[in-house]
Amino acid sequence: MPTKTINKLGELERAVMDQVWALGESGEPSVSVRQVHEGLLRGRDLAYTTVMTVMGRLADAGLLVKERGSGRAYLYAAAGTREELTASSMLGQLQGLPSADRRAAMLHFLGDATAEEIADLKAALAEVEKRHGRSNGGRS
Repeated sequence: MPTKTINKLGELERAVMDQVWALGESGEPSVSVRQVHEGLLRGRDLAYTTVMTVMGRLADAGLLVKERGSGRAYLYAAAGTREELTASSMLGQLQGLPSADRRAAMLHFLGDATAEEIADLKAALAEVEKRHGRSNGGRS
């Protein structure tokens, strides 16, 4: 599990992750600092070394995977999708809590949820129940 959670990222770290994910969605499984830097330059003035430092820190935190590219350059890939890392962050907050505390935390969260968020949650629960029903021989 990453040592830094996706919800604790600073603005620049989030922008770097967004750029890595965007490049990944366009078919680039691993990206260079230069590619991310060029993408970020569209909206701001950043030094290449700043982006390189941020990407190194994200790799150290477990949010990016770093591999040696050609020459001296490293290539980076997201350690998971945006959804996977968000779920990991949410689970990390609940892990280790006693059952009653976990339930209370979820009730507080759901108490502030919108009707749309509740509908999304119900749909997600139905999907999970459907998967579990298939994976254990049809038993729920």
